[in-house]
Amino acid sequence: MKTLVIGGAGMIGSHVATLLTARGHEVTVGGRSAPEPGSMVESLPFVVGDYGDGGFTEAELEGFDAVVFAAGQDVRHVGPEGGDEEFWSRYQSDGVPLLMQRAKKAGVRRAVQVGSYYHMVRPDLIDTNPYVRARQLADDRSRELADADFNVSTLNPPSIVGMIPGVAVRRFAKQLAWGRGELTAKVPDHAPAGGTNYMSVRSLAEAVGGALERAEPGAAYLIGDVNLSYRDYFQIIFDLSGGGRVLEERDEPHPFLPDSMIVPGRGAVIAYEPDPQVVALLGYRCDDVRPMLAEMAAAVESGAGNAAR
Repeated sequence: MKTLVIGGAGMIGSHVATLLTARGHEVTVGGRSAPEPGSMVESLPFVVGDYGDGGFTEAELEGFDAVVFAAGQDVRHVGPEGGDEEFWSRYQSDGVPLLMQRAKKAGVRRAVQVGSYYHMVRPDLIDTNPYVRARQLADDRSRELADADFNVSTLNPPSIVGMIPGVAVRRFAKQLAWGRGELTAKVPDHAPAGGTNYMSVRSLAEAVGGALERAEPGAAYLIGDVNLSYRDYFQIIFDLSGGGRVLEERDEPHPFLPDSMIVPGRGAVIAYEPDPQVVALLGYRCDDVRPMLAEMAAAVESGAGNAAR
C-alpha cells in the first residue's frame, strides 16, 4: 500500500511511518519541515506542505492508496494565551476535513486521522473550550466523508509518551535531572493535582496500522492504555532517575505541566478503560507506558540524541 504520513517527521508520525514501512507499506512522509538528520524517517521520501494552507493538493495526493494524518495542532503549539478562532479553524475544524476531502477527490481509498480524546471523554468541554470544540468538529466532519470508496476513521488517543530515537529528548532529560535533585532551585518537588490516561507512541502507531487495515468506515475509536495521576506519572520518572526521592502532590502550578497544557483544568482527573474489543480490532499493545519511559531514560543515559528538539 502506498501511504502518505502527514506529520511524518514528528514524534507520532515518525513511529507510524516506521511501523508501516516494516509492515510492507511504501511510505512517504509529509510536513512543513523535512526530518532532522539522524531521524528514524530521514531516508524516506518527503513531500513538503502545510495542510492548513491548502498544502497536499489533489494532484500531490493522487497515486496514494492511504493517508495518515498525524500533524494536528494542539494547545502546545499556541502558547499560554491559547489559539484564536481562526487558528483552530485553519488547523482543526476546517483544515483537517478539507485535507480529507482533497484525499477523497484524489482517489485515496483509506485514511486515518489521529485526533484527541477530550471530546469523547469530556463532552462537556465542547461548548466551553475552543480547542476541544475544534477537535470534535475535525473528527466529525472528516468521518462524514466516509463511503464505500473512502474508508476514513479517527483514532482519539490520550496523552502520548515517547521519543524519536536519535533525536534529543531534552525535556525528558531535564525531568530526570529533577528526579535526581539537580533542579531543586528551579523546579518544585511536587506534581500538580489531577491525572489522565497515558499511552505510548509505540501503541498508538500499532493502532494506526490496525485502523488502516480493519477500521470501519466513518468510525471514531477512543483508545488509551493506563490511568495515572500526574504525581504517579512523574514518580515513575523520579524512580528511573535513580535519585531515590519521593514526589508529593500539590494543587499548585508546575513548570513541567503548566496549567495551559491541562485542558480540563488542574485537579481534574480523566480516567477510563479502553474497550477490549477496540484494542483487539486495532491490535495495539497495552501496559507500555512504563517500558517506554524506561527506554527514554536509557536513551538519555547513553547520550543518544544531543540535538535540540
